[in-house]
Amino acid sequence: MSLAAGERASLSEAERLARLRLIRSDNVGPATFHTLLRRFRTASEALAHLPELAARGGTRRRITICTSEAAEAEFMRLGRFGARLLCHDEADYPQALRAAEGAPPLLSVMGEVACLAKPSVAIVGSRNASAAGGRLTRMFATELGQAGYVIASGLARGIDTVAHEAALETGTIGVFAGGLDRPYPPQNKPLMRQIVDRGGCLVTEMPFGWEPRAVDFPRRNRIVVGLSLAVLVVEASLRSGSLISARLGAEMGRLVFAVPGSPLEVRSAGTNALLKDGAHLATETADLLQALQPMAERRTVSSEAEPTFFEGNAEPENGERERILRALGVAPVSLDDLSSHSGVAPAAIHLTLLELEIAGRLERHSGGRVSLLP
Repeated sequence: MSLAAGERASLSEAERLARLRLIRSDNVGPATFHTLLRRFRTASEALAHLPELAARGGTRRRITICTSEAAEAEFMRLGRFGARLLCHDEADYPQALRAAEGAPPLLSVMGEVACLAKPSVAIVGSRNASAAGGRLTRMFATELGQAGYVIASGLARGIDTVAHEAALETGTIGVFAGGLDRPYPPQNKPLMRQIVDRGGCLVTEMPFGWEPRAVDFPRRNRIVVGLSLAVLVVEASLRSGSLISARLGAEMGRLVFAVPGSPLEVRSAGTNALLKDGAHLATETADLLQALQPMAERRTVSSEAEPTFFEGNAEPENGERERILRALGVAPVSLDDLSSHSGVAPAAIHLTLLELEIAGRLERHSGGRVSLLP
């Protein structure tokens, strides 16, 4: 269920609370959340059906549904922090991120929300940045900011930190891997305060008290990239997390830029590899501005399509669930291949996959592929 820009409906407090409960419940990730809303239209109705869906999916244990008390407590902590919650279909939710596959249903935001409405560029790179890498990052971030772009990054040491610092005057968005009360690295707490005090904002999809784990940083990178029209990688080794951001950028249809470096410098091995794989060369800010101009004028990277997964009767008929399960395995498979192999209509497949995911038996992969958990 989506609305065009300018037609975003105001949510009641009850529905807002229900949406927070839904995303904080067992086995409900962003893709599952959006599927549930499309099927049941409200989070309150989706919550009521979670136990039934999990049972039909063959859950091995009773799923835990976030209580109203827990959700209300999170709202209160947001308020005490001076933060607010943005829902996916509200007007203030960043447009570029909303259009991205698997966009977070809710964002906790601290600082100037208007910063999210401006076109942004993600700048990422090595935590162990060189002096030259830091200088180049300052140049790109400062000049992009002067051209009207907000700088998004992940608040990590090195290139991320330099990019945020250089963009304090023109606007920057820092994305957390954990809760707003669990900043990482702790050494950047003063920078985070500066970002909020000087017109930028801090963003996370994670709840208060959430300590960031290794698996949470790719999720953070997905938000950094999703907020942006382009990704600029300044320095990166061949095993750098910045290359994950570049890959995500390509998957999301963002422009990917890389700064070239010496073949003898390990911190340039990743950026040089990106250039070999087709990334845009970036040696000066004009390289980005020229490519970004058409996208910035549209202010988005893609339009939203209204899903039709649940039009008509989506209930699987006799034997169809079994055929879907037989077609699934631990190897990821696309939905098109699943439909072709099982001979089941897409609407019934989506309902069965939803049941399996709520039951904790399904894993989603990039490119819309799915597999059964071993």
